[in-house]
Amino acid sequence: MAEIKKLRYYAGGWKESKSGKYMDCYNPSTGEVIAHAPQCSAAEVEEAIAAAKAAYPAWTATPAAQRVQVLYRMKVLLDKHLDELTLITSTEHGKILEEAKGDVLRVTELVEFACGAPHLLKGSASLNCTKGYDTSDYRESMGVFAGIVPWNFPAMLPMGWVAPVCIATGNTLVLKLASFVPQSAIRIMELWEEAGLPKGVINLVTCSRNEAEILLRHPDIKGISFIGSTSIGLHIYKTASENGKRVQALTEAKNHGLVLRDAALERTARGIMNSSFGSAGQRCMALPTIVVEEAVADQLVAYLVKFIGELKIGPGYDKDTKLGPVINAEHKASIEAWIQKGIDEGAKLVVDGRNKVVKGYEKGFYLGPTLFDQVKPGMSIGDKEIFGPVLCIKRVKDFEEGLAIMNANEFANGSCIFTQNGYYAREFAVRTHGGMVGINVGIPVPHGTYSFTGHKNSFFGDLHMQGADAVRFWTELKTVTTHWFSDEEARSSKVDTWDGMLHMGDQKK
Repeated sequence: MAEIKKLRYYAGGWKESKSGKYMDCYNPSTGEVIAHAPQCSAAEVEEAIAAAKAAYPAWTATPAAQRVQVLYRMKVLLDKHLDELTLITSTEHGKILEEAKGDVLRVTELVEFACGAPHLLKGSASLNCTKGYDTSDYRESMGVFAGIVPWNFPAMLPMGWVAPVCIATGNTLVLKLASFVPQSAIRIMELWEEAGLPKGVINLVTCSRNEAEILLRHPDIKGISFIGSTSIGLHIYKTASENGKRVQALTEAKNHGLVLRDAALERTARGIMNSSFGSAGQRCMALPTIVVEEAVADQLVAYLVKFIGELKIGPGYDKDTKLGPVINAEHKASIEAWIQKGIDEGAKLVVDGRNKVVKGYEKGFYLGPTLFDQVKPGMSIGDKEIFGPVLCIKRVKDFEEGLAIMNANEFANGSCIFTQNGYYAREFAVRTHGGMVGINVGIPVPHGTYSFTGHKNSFFGDLHMQGADAVRFWTELKTVTTHWFSDEEARSSKVDTWDGMLHMGDQKK
């Protein structure tokens, strides 16, 4: 067993916590504790905020074209250390190497997008809006932001979705990392230092919810970017908003896919396997519920049973593994309780993933793929987020019934349809409640140049992550109207007061 690492926090530099409290970080593949994350005290969280505040004036005064030079260097370092970061992510989370590499590559993708800040921050301008008056608008940084992220994407969420655009637009940041999986972000923070990022521009803490509450009320925090459960997201949205902060809260999901009778069924089934069981179902854009036309439901279930039997379960960092463990013992127990609930509700358990033991890794947190058929409306297993490798099949008679069932769900992060029929594909894209829509695409997460657009109880706020919305979230708009006097006007004693509406009225005359 390797030595257990004692992790640090970052507040304008690396610090040893004096709280005396540490939280266990596991290797889910073995069940062993591999690190201790500090439970930072209230004073240490406030220290991180103060470091971000102190770094802000110089950082925001740095021209965007110079700020992004750090990001260009960071991109090179991410490429150089891709394999190392992939292994760290796989080890601390349990996701297989291919998925862990994707986690890290999404950081690179968002860093590349943020390198466009000099262009993305450009405003608009008009000469002679009314006679002699010009108007332009500018996007400006706001100050110190906080990011609160979960454990399911240890690299991508803190260092991809939150950090790059935040700092490229001139803000500084305090990241509250998930205590289960801080090591990927800590290593990436070391690379930010190597890239030349000034101290205090990004700061990292791990702490309990009690200390995290400070971020929601602190007067120096201008906004909160949150990813996590709906109950906590609502609390953060309400509390931070009441304290005058800008908030985006990405919350739970129960994404549904609709399979029509004309779908390319075998290929569709393979796509569903990846979408439903990839990362052990621990992602908000997983596909845990399939709504299928009765005419092809038996065939689809048969394909799924076959492909489930082909999955190799094992440690995430084994190159042959296709399904790794879940995050920890507590979460495993929660998923198992959901499986039992599905049985109690009357759903048909086709494949039971419980009691899965991997030879040589008996203490790991393993669950096999679980498949339920005949899941009826009102069964909570088909409507609530489980966040594990559990797939539910709902049978319907046609497109309209399927769409109605999908739209009745309280969550609307994403939705997809599998069909070769262009008419139904278009109808679905227009009428689905899902914020991100896939046509024969099981996980319709857009490229980082587009926004991540959950709807309904999957998102609270006005501005989403990624893409143009991200630039708007991390900045505020300033509009400037200018008038220059001619020599004659300068000598005149007449005072011409600007009033846009009045001047527009004069023009109409």
